[in-house]
Amino acid sequence: FQIHYAGAADSSVQFIFYQPIIHRWRETDFFPCSASCGGGYQLTSAECFDLRSNRIVADQYCHYYPENTKPKPKLQECNLDPCPASDGYKQIMPYDLYHPLPRWESTPWTACSSSCGGGIQSRSISCVEEDIQGHISPVEEWKCMYTPKMPVVQPCNIFDCPKWLAQEWSPCTVTCGQGLRYRVVLCLDHRGMHTGGCSPKTKPHIKEECIVPTPCYKPREKLPVEAKLPWYKQAQELEEGTAVSEEPSFIPEAWSTCSVTCGVGSQVRLVKCQVLLSFSQSVADLPIDECEGPKPVSQRACYSGPCSGEATEYTPEETEFLYGSLQELGELYDWEYEGFTECSESCGGGVQEAVVTCLNKQTRETAEETLCITSRRPPQLLKACSVDPCPPR
Repeated sequence: FQIHYAGAADSSVQFIFYQPIIHRWRETDFFPCSASCGGGYQLTSAECFDLRSNRIVADQYCHYYPENTKPKPKLQECNLDPCPASDGYKQIMPYDLYHPLPRWESTPWTACSSSCGGGIQSRSISCVEEDIQGHISPVEEWKCMYTPKMPVVQPCNIFDCPKWLAQEWSPCTVTCGQGLRYRVVLCLDHRGMHTGGCSPKTKPHIKEECIVPTPCYKPREKLPVEAKLPWYKQAQELEEGTAVSEEPSFIPEAWSTCSVTCGVGSQVRLVKCQVLLSFSQSVADLPIDECEGPKPVSQRACYSGPCSGEATEYTPEETEFLYGSLQELGELYDWEYEGFTECSESCGGGVQEAVVTCLNKQTRETAEETLCITSRRPPQLLKACSVDPCPPR
């Protein structure tokens, strides 16, 4: 082209011209069949072609033009004749690296149908294909038949269920006549670990009557004598031991030491609502209201032996009372206001404080403060008194 410039000095001339498209996508022929016999499939691909030189060039030359759209691969069945019985298998051919073969894809396994003793879990399998951009879409199952289909069901949790194991019986609680004996009954899993999950209906009993053949030279007790502290405490605490399971459950921690060094005091413990996450085998804390059933007590009475001056022998009824829970003590003993202290001033306005005492609700007698639950103690109560003005000096 030729330009005759005759405009003003600040004029500008713009020329726009288009370069002809010389690179185009060209669809290839079908690649070799994916199997030599017994049914396979074959794909086409696309290559970038130089129209001037009639040569195949790198794909990047065809990406320069937005008008160029790469054709999608085509797929067809091939080699459908059955394989000869002699070789027994069909040969799988190598394929286009830039276009992955259709493949089986599975969903995650469902939860096991049983937590122990053998169950089953399932999943669904589908044949999918991935395009060059990485998008995955479902396709007909025959396209994946060049590889075996994955199993859709499998066994799980084939280990034995937890079982009750009874320990040795304790000695009889008496040295003559009729008494009781105790044993610890544990729920053990397949690894021998103390756990939960055993059926309460099949649990062996933890105490039974026993008779010592030696004759007693004193009046026979009407009821079998209960165990003293060591065996009673061991059986009770091991009975309360609870392992975390896959169902939300209350898990109590160990009791604190007794609040007193002699006499009757109290113990506290933390009670959590926890669940075992089977996938990660970790324990998670839950809100208390997620657990069903009665919550184990977090406070109870404890007996640390007689204080100086106390009797050391107790009847069976007294023993049962001393080892009872703090809730039972709370039903018998409670705090009450009992009058007021003297006024702090004789005139001009003073205060009186209500006296709080621990009372036996049956006998209405004053009792040791350790028998009443500290958390129930009523708040301090004050009232005005001697409000008349003082006489002049």
